[in-house]
Amino acid sequence: MKNIVFMGTPSYASKILEKIYKAKFNILAIYTQPDKPVGRSQTLTPPDVKKLAIDLGLNDIVYQPKSLKESGVKEHIKSLNPDIIIVAAYGQILPREILDIAPCVNLHASILPAYRGASPIQSAILDKNSLSGVTAMAMNEGLDSGDILAFSILDITNMNSYELFDKLSIMAANLTIKILNEYENINPIKQFDALSSKCKKIKKDDGLVDFSVDSASQIWTKFLAYYGWPGIFTKNGIKILDIEVANLNGGIGEILSINDNGFVVGVNNGSILIKTLQAAGKKSVDAKSYLNGKRLGVGDRVYL
Repeated sequence: MKNIVFMGTPSYASKILEKIYKAKFNILAIYTQPDKPVGRSQTLTPPDVKKLAIDLGLNDIVYQPKSLKESGVKEHIKSLNPDIIIVAAYGQILPREILDIAPCVNLHASILPAYRGASPIQSAILDKNSLSGVTAMAMNEGLDSGDILAFSILDITNMNSYELFDKLSIMAANLTIKILNEYENINPIKQFDALSSKCKKIKKDDGLVDFSVDSASQIWTKFLAYYGWPGIFTKNGIKILDIEVANLNGGIGEILSINDNGFVVGVNNGSILIKTLQAAGKKSVDAKSYLNGKRLGVGDRVYL
């Protein structure tokens, strides 16, 4: 039975950790990011991996250094003598001194060499790809450039990022167990660097939409990619929580129809059906109630 050090932070990683635990591998240590203040009250909140570790009774082996280069981190991991280090969306680059301790395997949420970097799931959706997946990779000092150990593929058509995170985390968890069971018999495949692409870290401002610039298709794609966080919102700070692409034509910002599902508004090159929205500092409301509060109807312009 392999002795494992696990490194991961968000829910994507927690699904993998849970699968490793249930498969009864020997987990020596769990490294995750420090607790962070969340929400208006700035409540100090542990990452998903730590929450799971506590639920599993593994809180005594959880470590949360600000940096893996901190004094004592390398020494601690080396003293554990792990057979393998499993890494999934940890949030830090592993330094060479840790990569040298034991084989390090990363579960990256793309089909490498595409979308190396911090936002492979959102980037695949933004590029309107029909396929994505998970790659198990032998880590090196490069950015997601190590040899491929195995991969799984999934049809992602019309999935939002929340749905895709969930499905890929399950695929990654299953792939991890396969790697752990078969590691010694796997023949790694080098990545073809000429076909590689990189993706940036998502920022809150990326969720901004402009009806006079963005087409209906672009708004829909952003809605899928940024579902949950940062979401999509207008320059007036109004969050658009639920939409569909519509098939009516009219002026930008013009209310083209109203029904029980919401209202259709004209945008650049098309229209969208807005179902739910939320003004800054207020609760979310259905779109029809929002118009009633503003006393707006078909033919009026709505300034979001």
